[in-house]
Amino acid sequence: MDWFVISPLLVGLLFFIAMLAAFIDSIAGGGGLLTVPALMTVGLTPAQAIATNKLQSVGGSFSASLYFVRRKAVNLREQKLNIAMAFIGAVTGATLVQHIQAGLLRQILPLLLIAIGLYFLLMPKIGEEDRQRRLHGLPFALVAGGCVGFYDGFFGPGAGSFYALAFVTLCGFNLAKSTAHAKILNFTSNFGGLLFFMFGGKVVWGTGLVMLLGAICGARLGARMVLSRGQTLIRPMVVIVSAVMSARLLYDSHGAAIASWCRHLFG
Repeated sequence: MDWFVISPLLVGLLFFIAMLAAFIDSIAGGGGLLTVPALMTVGLTPAQAIATNKLQSVGGSFSASLYFVRRKAVNLREQKLNIAMAFIGAVTGATLVQHIQAGLLRQILPLLLIAIGLYFLLMPKIGEEDRQRRLHGLPFALVAGGCVGFYDGFFGPGAGSFYALAFVTLCGFNLAKSTAHAKILNFTSNFGGLLFFMFGGKVVWGTGLVMLLGAICGARLGARMVLSRGQTLIRPMVVIVSAVMSARLLYDSHGAAIASWCRHLFG
């Protein structure tokens, strides 16, 4: 079993990257945009990077979730069905991703993230206060827990934003409350995905555990800011993170074409 793979200096650098990523992730999602490329840059294979990122993500999402539960921003008893569906969805997604090409999802995802950013940007009143709930019980659990959990296990980027959007639009929660509840389900789907990768032997444990400690610190700070700053912080962060994730995913899928187009346009 490889415990570190990389040098202690690089592991220390990854600690601080994980701290920053968890801070961002606890507010708006998208922390994996920092950690997965960082892990691959220092020499991990794509499979190792994704698996190790799940380990550190579990630490960050657990830290934020625990803070929200202790502050009574979330009632776990009311979320039991959502949690169960998120776990089942994540394990199913992590299993199927080994057998199904995710290329089409990579093409569609930037458009979905742009839509989320525009939704929060152009509808400033959404999430200011609680509204009438549209879905209850099992139907909501299947959509918010099962479907988004499946996506998180299958692919992952932006899952926190999708969870929060579901709570805002379908539950009628305000933005701070939606973010707190989203983190509970995000932890659940992260944990479900991690179990699958543990059995596959892809996790680089030493590196992942150091990053997990950094993620715990960053997530706790971010969670505090969610409850203290609320919508004034979350809304712009969601818009910015959605835009950055969209740009990154578009470049990953069409980088060569974009570079060629820019050379043709400016060359």
